[in-house]
Amino acid sequence: MAGRNKISFHKNAIVQALFVTFLWSSSWVFIKVGLQGQGLPPLTFAGLRYFLGFLFLLPFVLKQDSSKIKELSGRQWWELLGLGFIMYAATQGAQFLSLAHFPAVLITLILNFTPIVVALLSLILLRESASLKQVIGIGVCLLGSALYFIPHLQQDVGWTWLLLIPVIGMLANAGAAISGRAINRKEHLSPRVVTIISMGFGSVILLVAGLLTEQMPILGVKQILIVLWLAGINTAFAFTLWNHTLRTLSSVESSVINNTMMIQIAVLAVIFLGERLSVLDVVALVIASAGALLVQLGRRVETK
Repeated sequence: MAGRNKISFHKNAIVQALFVTFLWSSSWVFIKVGLQGQGLPPLTFAGLRYFLGFLFLLPFVLKQDSSKIKELSGRQWWELLGLGFIMYAATQGAQFLSLAHFPAVLITLILNFTPIVVALLSLILLRESASLKQVIGIGVCLLGSALYFIPHLQQDVGWTWLLLIPVIGMLANAGAAISGRAINRKEHLSPRVVTIISMGFGSVILLVAGLLTEQMPILGVKQILIVLWLAGINTAFAFTLWNHTLRTLSSVESSVINNTMMIQIAVLAVIFLGERLSVLDVVALVIASAGALLVQLGRRVETK
């Protein structure tokens, strides 16, 4: 009986984790819609989403972890604030700016390089050696990306310099992953504490930067609903549910499930945003996604 309950809990955790990745993937559609026309400016949009998400989470974290927050040292505060800057201000700021200029599929393909950069940075900064599976995964990911980019670059050379924005976002995302792993590896801090402090600080930077550099947003009913949904459901609720699934799922299982987002985003972009994918594009995305998964699995298995 206990064995059946364990299997049931595991299946439920898988379904819940897949649901979270669907929510996160749908965020790209909501962001693109919110940015359209005279919609929300990208930095202000990002700041509103994560600052409201921070406010939604704050009461629960203070109720459960207020004593842990009070015990933080000065060095720990600086590390968490630094994580907030790179994870939210830099990564999310670049992502929202990128989605204002590029198709969602292209941005997620660039972000797909994150595990490769993480593996390289881990080798340099954390002295974690690369496995054979990671090396093969890097090659496969590069092949898939080349299959996607080469035809598009031949068609549209004029916008290539703007690719610096999503590339910066990808590098920031990789840096956030390294920083987060380093903090969790040596500090043993509660994930809720890490999330609330980093999200709060990073979202304030985004919001202030947006209000100083962009026009005041025109918030119609559609924009308000999108921001509230992204903050409440796709941020506060989704992060909480994801952390809950991590109590049951292994790191390898979580990596595999999280890696499905690339395909989910591509499908949602075609259905809801009208983005077009050729057969070669689909093949390239699948190959690149498989390569990124190999890199993640190689790291997870080796450091487990």
